Amino acid sequence: MTRSWTTSGFLNLERKSSRGPSLAEAAAPIPDPNQRHLVLEVTIREPMVYNPRSSLAVALLDCGAKESIVHSFVRRKVKVVRLPAETPAAKILEYAPAGVVISNGPGDPTKCRETILAVKALLQDKVPVFGICLGNQILALAAGGSTYKLKFGHRSQNQPCLEEGTERCYITSQNHGYAVDAKSLPEGWRPWFTNANDKTNEGLIHRSGRFMGVQFHPEANPGPTDTQFLFDRFLELLK
Repeated sequence: MTRSWTTSGFLNLERKSSRGPSLAEAAAPIPDPNQRHLVLEVTIREPMVYNPRSSLAVALLDCGAKESIVHSFVRRKVKVVRLPAETPAAKILEYAPAGVVISNGPGDPTKCRETILAVKALLQDKVPVFGICLGNQILALAAGGSTYKLKFGHRSQNQPCLEEGTERCYITSQNHGYAVDAKSLPEGWRPWFTNANDKTNEGLIHRSGRFMGVQFHPEANPGPTDTQFLFDRFLELLK
């Protein structure tokens, strides 16, 4: 391929070479993974239970959950009932959880229609809910908000997040390509955290305090532990 440099010094990938198509043309036939329901490809198929003897239980909707989310609750003496992503609300409640956690996961959150419907029903039943990463986006959609695709996404272990209404800034681990449109949040909801770099939404919370979500990973391991306290805050709500 013949190299062609622009005046700014960057390689022009759009220009055709004498040997074949440009890189952009060559990549065009590659399927867009965001068109697939990726969560269904990574979720568990059957329920799993951790720390079964504990009297305090949370249900974890597995949208591609990191094991460190499970460990974060088990270390706190909590029973974790890990469920497939599309488990209906009625089935979730059969396990009598004190609260429900929506995990991280891949892809476009709007593909998770059944999960969104389940979370919407949980909100109506006033079951405490905590969303993490993709779970934050699903929570926003269930509440009536909207999401959008970021141009590049956030991929690192050093993303600074400001807690709204305070002067606190936390260093967080992140790996996502979509974000919640904070302006779309309905009455009763407010932004909880904001990215200090690009001002995108990093969390939301309901005025009741029963429903909350964060775009980053408080369970990061390895990674910053600044926001591990969010698990304790959620459990205090349940107790």
